Amino acid sequence: MFRGAGTALATPFTSTGELDLTVFEQLIEQQLAANIQALVVGGTTGEGSTLTNTEFETLLTTAVRVTAGRVPVIAGTGTNNTAQTIEKTQTAARLGADAAMLVTPYYNKTSQAGLVAHFTAVADAVDLPIMLYNVPSRTGVAIAVETAVTLSKHRNIQAFKEASGDVSFMGELMTALPKDFAVFCGNDDQILPYMAWGAQGVISVLSNPYPAETQALAEALLENDYETARRLQSDLMPVISALFSDVNPIPVKAALEEIGIAVGAPRLPLVRQSDAGHAHLIETMRSYKGVVG
Repeated sequence: MFRGAGTALATPFTSTGELDLTVFEQLIEQQLAANIQALVVGGTTGEGSTLTNTEFETLLTTAVRVTAGRVPVIAGTGTNNTAQTIEKTQTAARLGADAAMLVTPYYNKTSQAGLVAHFTAVADAVDLPIMLYNVPSRTGVAIAVETAVTLSKHRNIQAFKEASGDVSFMGELMTALPKDFAVFCGNDDQILPYMAWGAQGVISVLSNPYPAETQALAEALLENDYETARRLQSDLMPVISALFSDVNPIPVKAALEEIGIAVGAPRLPLVRQSDAGHAHLIETMRSYKGVVG
């Protein structure tokens, strides 16, 4: 799919709660100018679970048009309803997405056999590369290594976004999966260890406000320049901590506002940061030098 840093784009809203496509285009162009290698639309950071079908289609159509093939556009199409996920993924394919990212079914959850059946049903229904998304802290269900290996045999299931936070699991996963199967880090604080294990990139929240720095870190790791990678990851850690001091994407939307990209407030049930949390985020951002050279 890609190598390096891909951004899980935040979704801009106006003060009255509608999509702000002007700002969305501005965000995309900022990402492309910084050499970001892929864009994810309608994922967790993009508040995909609160978007209407029409809004999702509008965002995806806009992203495909603006990127104009410069980088892959990956659509977040996973839900906890297999039939709905199939329909949404088919829509993404029709609208020109380069791939679809499917989170594990949440709330109702399922067994490992159920995960195989769910993901296989979606992959059978589309002619589009599928990325599995493992984030048990949000969904309450994790993809086991054996399940990932089974699913990797499907011709349309081509990638895995690993966001469990378990570095040992990442090691087991990389050891067991086929060598040509793409794995991406899903946690900004673990880009270095995950890519050291062999992940070919990161799908990042951090890269919304810091695309050049995130791409520089990923590039250093792809080039096995661990001295530079350690410096970049270490320098970024206070910012990463501040960006995850509240539920994502609450802090990252505030961070984008700070750098002049007016993405607005998150949608309910998410609310803006507390005054103290916001002040800490802005102070941390202003203390970070943002030097990538």
